[in-house]
Amino acid sequence: MLIIIEKVSFIFFCLITLAACESENGAPNLGGLYTDLAKEEDPNRNPIIVIPGVLGSKLVDTESEHVVWGEIGRGLENPKKAEEIRRIALPMLEGKTLQELRDNVIAESALESIKLTIYGVTVEISTYSDILLALGVGGFRNEAYGVSRNIDYGDRDYTSFQFAYDWRRDLVEAAKQLHRFILEKRTYVQNEIAKRHGIYDKDVKFNIVAHSMGGLIVRYYLMYGANDLPENGSLPSVTWEGSRYIEQVVLIGTPNSGSVESFRHLVEGTHLAPGLPSFDAAIFGTMPAAYQLLPRARHGHLVWDDAKQKFIDPYDAELWEQIGWGLADPNLDPTLQILLPDIGDREARLQIALDHQRKSLQRAKSFAAALDQPAIPPKGLFLNLIAGDAVDTLDVIKVNTENGRLYTYKTGPGDGKVLRSSALMDERVGGKITGRLITPIHWANVLFLFSDHLGLTKDPVFTDNILYMLLEQPLDFQG
Repeated sequence: MLIIIEKVSFIFFCLITLAACESENGAPNLGGLYTDLAKEEDPNRNPIIVIPGVLGSKLVDTESEHVVWGEIGRGLENPKKAEEIRRIALPMLEGKTLQELRDNVIAESALESIKLTIYGVTVEISTYSDILLALGVGGFRNEAYGVSRNIDYGDRDYTSFQFAYDWRRDLVEAAKQLHRFILEKRTYVQNEIAKRHGIYDKDVKFNIVAHSMGGLIVRYYLMYGANDLPENGSLPSVTWEGSRYIEQVVLIGTPNSGSVESFRHLVEGTHLAPGLPSFDAAIFGTMPAAYQLLPRARHGHLVWDDAKQKFIDPYDAELWEQIGWGLADPNLDPTLQILLPDIGDREARLQIALDHQRKSLQRAKSFAAALDQPAIPPKGLFLNLIAGDAVDTLDVIKVNTENGRLYTYKTGPGDGKVLRSSALMDERVGGKITGRLITPIHWANVLFLFSDHLGLTKDPVFTDNILYMLLEQPLDFQG
């Protein structure tokens, strides 16, 4: 979220906080660089929308008022008990589309941090507070962040917003919600500008800062607006409807061509981090968004241990069922019994699970194909990327031809979660990379940092460069 900076003293506070990540060579003098810009209230400055990645929004059950995600411990969500497992997983039912399969859980807010209670001790794990702090140095102000940090913004808190979404659900659905959110905030900002500056019906455009999965939502929205994917599986027409309301986008560690880790999580389940809950493959497999993070077959991230065979297609539902991956794994029936308590027959439960997996894989395949379409952005839209390339990151998984088990075969440069090549959406595949980058995404700027996935936003170099992009970079260098 975005911070309103009323006084130089608050900027000094921000700089002290950022200094915790200072390198041996020192951090840039952000106060000297951006104080004057931060103090200026410019009606022509684009407001910002921050979009978190997976796990970055607080989920709440509206019926029971339980926090499903966002606080761990104190009896809150940690999927061990039956009711907690059903709460974090999404419903499954044959004859219903993924969009129709709904529960009582909503995204209440974006998370600055996750509160974790272990043995009575509560700590906070930073998620997006670093992004909000960095934007605050540049004078972008957000009321929600101010309240949580006891910052008095006065009446100047209309320049940034956080978009929360249910990170379990279909990302096209999130793109539609983003459209409604933008229209709502656009009207709000127009009214504020009219009230404060006497400028009426201003053509307000937003800049968007999106982390990880959030970047995929933005890219879909830019290319297709609030339009759904065709039901027949064909490619939608690129209209760039979303660019009507957006000028600059900064993607941070976004897996633009998928994540190999997501495949492993769907097959084997995942343990998020020490002290955080574990999701088995049955829980993770109910979430359509997880499948929309799968890598592309053509990039060769999944191979058989028999080198003579071709690359594995991660969207091949028949292969998943043949090998017993994900929801097709017979060993997951105990969890399926919890997720489908009214279905007493094992075979019936399996059929419902397989139907859900097929729908999710097909939807993910269509979503990936839509994002992969080469398309030149319209004049006035600028796509920027900040990514890591100094941490060993899972690159290639080999699959045992006899039992379907997975094992790491190769790592590559990335941020520990997302490969450099995926962030760039590098299409130079099959052998040694030579020559200029080949990608369907027209990047205006690319910045590489020597940090991990969440650490990208803690780096002073990140703060310095993102503020330059949003505040100072000339926007007439394209087209």
